[in-house]
Amino acid sequence: MCGRFSFSPLTRIIEERFDVEVDESNYKPSYNCAPSQNLAVISNVVPGKLSFFRWGLIPFWAKDPSIGNRLINARAETVIQKPSFKNSFKRKRCLVLSDGFYEWKKEEEKEKIPYRVFLKNETLFSMAGIWDTWKDAEGKPIHSFAIITTSPNELMKNIHQRMPVILNKNDEKNWLENNNTDELSKLLKPYPSNEMTAYQISTLVNSPINDSAEIIKPVNAM
Repeated sequence: MCGRFSFSPLTRIIEERFDVEVDESNYKPSYNCAPSQNLAVISNVVPGKLSFFRWGLIPFWAKDPSIGNRLINARAETVIQKPSFKNSFKRKRCLVLSDGFYEWKKEEEKEKIPYRVFLKNETLFSMAGIWDTWKDAEGKPIHSFAIITTSPNELMKNIHQRMPVILNKNDEKNWLENNNTDELSKLLKPYPSNEMTAYQISTLVNSPINDSAEIIKPVNAM
């Protein structure tokens, strides 16, 4: 799964990389993005603007928004079949923006050890996301999303059995605009491991309350 990530670049870097307008009054850099938070995405309906959706997808037909707590990820292998995800996959896709994600490695007789995983060139990247809009009893809309995960590449196999779908920069526009589900499904694959790297970080990341640059420091540098 993908249960935590970071996104902390300057506004101008976001605008240059993704060619979007960023409202600085809404954007807050975060080193510890967590479920239930409103986080930066680019949706297929407003591709020229940075939007902020809640992490944890709430299907439009849900009776209770708490279902989103269980739907932070969607498996690439079944996203087109699952009732909670299939409509969004066909019509409501987004880019979930990141500069690194966290995963916990389970070692025998030890606590789970957190790692930061990112691209070797340290550039921003996008994870394949789907979204939906749910309305409460008063008709107030909540826009929410889930991150699609896939099988691990060679790097991630040593840490965890799943990883987020990281889109190639050249495929981002296709992800937002193409409605051919067969072609979209081909994008849901592990990112090349030779273009990624990882290192161990401290357990500060375990609590979403902690949100500072200290989180991304390698353990041997603290």
